[in-house]
Amino acid sequence: MSDVNAALDAILERAPVLPVLTVGDVESAVALGSVLRDAGLPVVEVTLRTPAALDAIRALRDRVDGLEVGAGTIVTPADLERAREAGATFAVSPGATEALYRAAADSTLPLLPGVATASEIMAGLGHGWRRFKFFPAGASGGVAALRAFGGPLARVRFCPTGGIGPDNFGDYLALANVMTVGGSWMVPADAVASGDWSRIETLARECAERAAADRPATNDNDKTTG
Repeated sequence: MSDVNAALDAILERAPVLPVLTVGDVESAVALGSVLRDAGLPVVEVTLRTPAALDAIRALRDRVDGLEVGAGTIVTPADLERAREAGATFAVSPGATEALYRAAADSTLPLLPGVATASEIMAGLGHGWRRFKFFPAGASGGVAALRAFGGPLARVRFCPTGGIGPDNFGDYLALANVMTVGGSWMVPADAVASGDWSRIETLARECAERAAADRPATNDNDKTTG
């Protein structure tokens, strides 16, 4: 599975932070994607939690140049296939099942599977994955847990989400085994609902600038090889 790990590296290394979007309509999604891209956050995850999600992924793919669009809340093989058909370039799951790993191994869409424990990480390693979403990060031990994983699971890298915000995301990004962090603090629901793109741009730009300072340079030893 070196191909999927390398594909996830290539995508997520573009993401100083990964905005997690729950969108109610296509036009707002397009406006939001454009603002985030221009503010320095060129990779987003659109959760499959609303009826508009798949149409939003299609519109972002077709109408916002330079934006990498992933699909989140992938819980079944059918979700993975719907995301691929909509044009997502990667997928993110809150957890992982045997059925989802098997479907992802046969899919052209790179999946970032969710894990919360060492046993779940080891199960993913058994399927060939070395890149994972750590979720829910805050409730699963946070920075301390990820630091502890770095010893026995040194070749594994993570995108933690859940319980992460402006006050602590830099602590996660400073860890050598963290590729990027995911969250929605830079896209407040009230600002999205009112179309306050200026506020979102300011928050996103601050986020990108802080992430550039906190994120360590990629260690070549962490890279996937053939």
